[in-house]
Amino acid sequence: MHMAPVRNARSVFNEVPIGLPDPGRTVKYDDSQTIDLDDVDLGGGFLVKVLYVSMDPYLRNRMREPSPKNLRPPFIIGDPLVNFGIGVVLRSENPEMKVDDHIYGFLPFQEYAILKETKAFRVISNEANIPWSAYVGVCSMPGQTAYYGWRALAEAKKGETLFVSAGPVGSFVIQLAKHEGLKVIASAGSDEKVQFIKSIGADVAFNYKKELTTEILDKEGPINIYWDHVGGETLDAALDAAAHFARFVECGMMSQNNATPENPPYIPKNLQLVIGKTLTIRGFVVTVFEDQYKEDFYAEIPSRVAKGELKYVEDVTVGLEGVGQALLNVQTGANRGKSVIRVSQSQ
Repeated sequence: MHMAPVRNARSVFNEVPIGLPDPGRTVKYDDSQTIDLDDVDLGGGFLVKVLYVSMDPYLRNRMREPSPKNLRPPFIIGDPLVNFGIGVVLRSENPEMKVDDHIYGFLPFQEYAILKETKAFRVISNEANIPWSAYVGVCSMPGQTAYYGWRALAEAKKGETLFVSAGPVGSFVIQLAKHEGLKVIASAGSDEKVQFIKSIGADVAFNYKKELTTEILDKEGPINIYWDHVGGETLDAALDAAAHFARFVECGMMSQNNATPENPPYIPKNLQLVIGKTLTIRGFVVTVFEDQYKEDFYAEIPSRVAKGELKYVEDVTVGLEGVGQALLNVQTGANRGKSVIRVSQSQ
């Protein structure tokens, strides 16, 4: 029986924000399009129902004018946002993609999509039988960022001290560090998040909005590893508290994301300590180490999540209507855990 066309709602990039994104203007919900799931031309590709997409702070960096050049190209005004997601194949004209395959890769923020490039996606078998949403969080880019960067750059030794700001990546790093016998100092932006990072093993957990990072590090340091998502004043505090030969793993600069001419970013003042303390500072993006560690990650991490060895918290937004608010929340830290958009009600 042929089904009538169905809605194909999207979350569209609407305008370049100045400073923080505006939920009503930066991104618009558009439910004007429909799609005939039975008859739409696949052109040799495959039709996917999008189940979950990831909401990450770095998406703000793609909400800009076409220049200056950056790691990833800017979003195009009028087009849907795109990020890591999980979808299920409904129809396929490509022998590499079978109906009911669950695939992971860059997906548009829309309910259905016709895709062509099989190499861009990984078929997820989910033998660990964990929620599909985990494959856009702890078992995807945030987890991979922590796992790859830790293995490649941390050079951790038992008994050393790590300082990390806790988010989806940071909470994973905490658990990796505790597994290897390090002392962990971790900061978070709410008392609820502080409780979570304590529960996963942080030896010193504090709310950076209530306590001074400099004072905590002065008391609990020196630190041997700083895993940085923040930059700015927090980077300055870590430089001040660093032990000789400390390693700084630069993973993000949240404090720079929403700067404006009226509210410019904080410029670190302690960079000269890099020389005197013989520090190693390495920046990275997750894709750099993908070929090296990806298969190890999928072989190890989903099963550890299933066994409860790696804990995580999710903040699920139901429906594409909520994307604008979810985007703002991850910029301000208002999300309770890994921000995930549940695009489809049925799995």
